[in-house]
Amino acid sequence: MQRAVANTDLLNQALNDTTTVTTVFPNTGLGNQLKQVARVIAKRSTLFGMQRQVFFCSLGGFDTHENQLTPQAGLFAQLSQAMKSFYEATVMLGVASSVTTFTLSDFGRTLVPTGSGSDHGWGSHQFVMGGSVIGGDFYGAFPTLTPAGPDDQGSQGRWIPKTALDQYGWTLAKWFGLAITDKGTVFPNIANFTTQELGFLV
Repeated sequence: MQRAVANTDLLNQALNDTTTVTTVFPNTGLGNQLKQVARVIAKRSTLFGMQRQVFFCSLGGFDTHENQLTPQAGLFAQLSQAMKSFYEATVMLGVASSVTTFTLSDFGRTLVPTGSGSDHGWGSHQFVMGGSVIGGDFYGAFPTLTPAGPDDQGSQGRWIPKTALDQYGWTLAKWFGLAITDKGTVFPNIANFTTQELGFLV
C-alpha cells in the first residue's frame, strides 16, 4: 500500500506538466481516458523505469437491446474520434511504432433485430491500430451475413467465430515480447489452431 501511494505521488508530479501532449482530444469519456494514457506515455522515461506498459480504457453502452441506432452511432463516433486522436498523439511523441491499440469486447450483437435493438451475439469484429500494424485489411474470415446461414448459430445472426481469442491474443502478445516458450501457458488453447499467429503486426 505504501508503494502504491508513493507511485501515485510520482505519477501526479509527472503529470503536472500538461505541455507534453499537444494533440487535441475530444472531450468524451474515451477521449479523456486516451489523453491520460498519452500523457503517461510522454513521461515514460521518468516513471518507474518501465520498459513495457499496458493501459486499459473502457467504453460502455453497447448492450443495445432497444433504441439501438442513435446510441450506437454516437458510440462509434466517440470510438473513432478518440482513437484517431490517440494515434496522432503517438506520432507526435515519436512512439507510433512502439504503441499498439486494440479493441476487445465480451460479445457481439445479433444481426437480426429484436424490435428497435439487438440481442447478445457471439462473434464480432475488433480494431487494431498503430505504427507496427499491417493495416488496411481484414484478418480472419468474414461471415456469411445470412440468418440461418452457414455461419449462424440459429436464425438470429449469432455469428460463429472463425478466429479465436487465443490467435488474436498471441499475435499481440508476441509483438509485445511474450516468449514463444510461454505461449502455451498464457494461451492454453493455441495448439488447437493450425494458424496461430494472424500476421497483422511487424
